[in-house]
Amino acid sequence: MASASLSRSISSSPTNPDKFTVSMWIKKTGQGAEQVLLGNYSSSNFRGKLQFKSNDKLEYYQVNDGNVTAQIRTTRVFRDASGWYNLVVQFDTSQGTASDRIKIYINGTQETAFDLSSYPAQNLDMRPNQASTTLNIGQDGNSGNYLDGELAHVHLADGQTYAPTVFAETDATTGIWKPKTDPGISQANYGDDGFFLKFDNSANMGLDSSGNSNNFTTNGTIIQTKDTPSNVFATMNPLVKSGNTFSNANLTITSNSGTSYQNSVSTLAVTKGKWYAECKLSNVSGLYPGVGIIDASEKGAGNGDNEGYFGSSDNPKGIQLYCGGFYSTGNGNNVSLTSNSTNDIIGIALDLDSATKNIKMYRNGTLITGTSVTPPDPDGGYVFGVTMNQNAASGAAAQWNFGNGYFGTSAVASAENPDDGNGIFEYDVPAGYRALCTKSLNAEEYS
Repeated sequence: MASASLSRSISSSPTNPDKFTVSMWIKKTGQGAEQVLLGNYSSSNFRGKLQFKSNDKLEYYQVNDGNVTAQIRTTRVFRDASGWYNLVVQFDTSQGTASDRIKIYINGTQETAFDLSSYPAQNLDMRPNQASTTLNIGQDGNSGNYLDGELAHVHLADGQTYAPTVFAETDATTGIWKPKTDPGISQANYGDDGFFLKFDNSANMGLDSSGNSNNFTTNGTIIQTKDTPSNVFATMNPLVKSGNTFSNANLTITSNSGTSYQNSVSTLAVTKGKWYAECKLSNVSGLYPGVGIIDASEKGAGNGDNEGYFGSSDNPKGIQLYCGGFYSTGNGNNVSLTSNSTNDIIGIALDLDSATKNIKMYRNGTLITGTSVTPPDPDGGYVFGVTMNQNAASGAAAQWNFGNGYFGTSAVASAENPDDGNGIFEYDVPAGYRALCTKSLNAEEYS
């Protein structure tokens, strides 16, 4: 949602601008930049925002009459790009104890360590529910500072302070904090300006499901993804050192000038099972991006030094298909192939279950002759990835689809599903292969 947001006008008489609860699930894919979750901006003298700072710490910040009237910033940093956080913030400035006026919970646990803890004065109106203003989700309402990530189940309960257990619960089997599909809050208990955004209607992503009809206006393109707190899909991992640029929730990788053989790898790794992913070479640019797999413990995938390409002497436990037409593996299998072109979609089918492990690659749905080979035995499990060979120019791009159903911001054309129904792909998924997501990983683990 790096250039898109939602907005709505708050009424002239919210139930209680001093007391309300915000709950949301966040997958924070962008790092190292100010990103606003909720923003309310009237002028530089009257503004408020719930945001991630450029140091990846979470903050609520408010200005009234040109003076900072609240600033709460966590000591904790938020850099996990692979999973979802549940954030609950209770605002209640009627409380006599200052530290009770804003409470922050992450995955059901209250945050108690703060770099800054300047709490609001008693009975001060808080701007996320300020009368006759505009509330923005995903940007600050002025300069942008867009959220680079994904959101699910965004609530505002006007006039109520609800515990995190109202919105989520601990899974009895896995011990993982998970969303409640229906939190059981009545329309009346959402208050006059409360809302519940499920994002379950792709034609109306601002639809309010609280019963209040407090619908939001969509600004820009907001994508409905298969990636949810209940089923997390792989993306490329921005925490593995790389000179590449990450965008579109870390599923688009673009090369930059002055770099050579920069690797980007997936957030999820596999040691068994059959797995399928697609990568669209949206700009070959004569610069030979390569797609394939690599051992997660190999140099360049595990520690981020990024020297050499998948299958080189530096990274022997890898396999990749070059746009230049060479299929390279660490076991010495280098085959001359027809070159890839811009907008070719490469399907990667990795089989770690058969007696003879193998990997096959497809170009636009057709098996590429010569790519059915045995990968080297991994030490740390295999990750999917891309290598950008780039020295002087920039712009080669690879768009990954691990089952989300999108290349960049464009939905797949044919929408094919694997056997278990988890994931959407452009081309037919080979029988028995799964999308790289937590539901499929769990099914494989317990099968």
